[in-house]
Amino acid sequence: MTTQPLAARMRPQSLDQIVGQDHLTFEGSPLQLLTTGDGGASVLLYGPPGCGKTTIASVIAKTTNRKFVELSATSAGVADVRKVLAAAEKDRAEGVSTLLFLDEIHRFSKAQQDVFLPAVETGLISLIGATTENPSFSVIAALVSRSILLVLRPVEKDDIVVLLQRALRDDPELADKVTAEVEVLEILADLSSGDVRQALSRLETAAATAVASGASSITVETVEQTTGAAIQRYDRQGDQHYDIISAFIKSMRGSDPQGAIHWLARMIEAGEDPRFIARRLVVHASEDVGMADPTVLPIAVAAASAVQLIGMPEARINLAQATIAIATAPKSPGVIAAIDSALADVRKGRTGSVPMHLRDAHYPGAKALGHGQGYLFPHDFPHGIVAQQYLPDEMLGTEYYSPTDNGFEATVGHRMSAIARTTHQGA
Repeated sequence: MTTQPLAARMRPQSLDQIVGQDHLTFEGSPLQLLTTGDGGASVLLYGPPGCGKTTIASVIAKTTNRKFVELSATSAGVADVRKVLAAAEKDRAEGVSTLLFLDEIHRFSKAQQDVFLPAVETGLISLIGATTENPSFSVIAALVSRSILLVLRPVEKDDIVVLLQRALRDDPELADKVTAEVEVLEILADLSSGDVRQALSRLETAAATAVASGASSITVETVEQTTGAAIQRYDRQGDQHYDIISAFIKSMRGSDPQGAIHWLARMIEAGEDPRFIARRLVVHASEDVGMADPTVLPIAVAAASAVQLIGMPEARINLAQATIAIATAPKSPGVIAAIDSALADVRKGRTGSVPMHLRDAHYPGAKALGHGQGYLFPHDFPHGIVAQQYLPDEMLGTEYYSPTDNGFEATVGHRMSAIARTTHQGA
């Protein structure tokens, strides 16, 4: 029986076996050229844990015709790097080039990273640096500018399921001993949050638990036993998905932060795509709050940005803040009512021509056509307000936006009334 963990046993042997990173492993890519020895550029691999950075390095080590040296910044120091560079000098004299893989490169200080510059600059080595932190902040600018930055993505759920199926079929420790339904593998994939290593480790543990209990298949109950937590019955394509997101939205609309946070937690724990949650927050910041509290939309957009910038699990805090902001804000449907009402008119053909004084008068010949004639520049008048027609003739008198008395929208309503009085007096 092997002592190697499943993740190590299932490590790909070639680039075409790597899943989830097709944007980096195509024919002619910098990575493919490194494996064939046709590329001499240095590369920085940036991505979350378990997305394939070390796997890519191991594939290159097996296929390159160059001398491959592997170091980890968690245990190696500058002295170790200098030994590699000295050996590379000797090897180059004999016609052998060196490819150095440095894992966790961000753990080297900026001063330590300086040691690579002359070697990379002169082509003494090709450097592959792997990092989970943004190289723009964790790697010195001079090294970044001399390297190709390749961004790895979290592996998608479907790709992880394929890998888990492959492990159950091909791994000698698991094949013909234990099985699992696709639904169970999807749960394991969701729990791994895009980390292939974690998914394979969870599968190995669940398989060992099943076999120890005399079972021949991994079930949801088996996964619950090995994770120590109840598995949420949540299908991102089915009823649970739509019912829970509906409850989440209605709780925010109903100004109940307790209910909204509960449903948010249910979605997060079940592995819902945080980008989907963020999109709903951005939508409802305008649909249900709108001008009643205009500060809520920037909060929701910031939460969506945080999901992209820092990812989960940290971004759960940003999602929670936006959820609470929307739930506790004064509410108004005025914004969505305005745009939907206007769209309905446009779709019915209730439009009309642009009034002559509003037409573009910047191009040659426009003035001869009467474009822009009679336009009153608002900033030439007190308070930046002047009475003039802005709707087409056919739509005069139409009101799309009607502010409520809720929150800041009451102020907006007073402002609109003051504008109406001013323009009426000046008409």
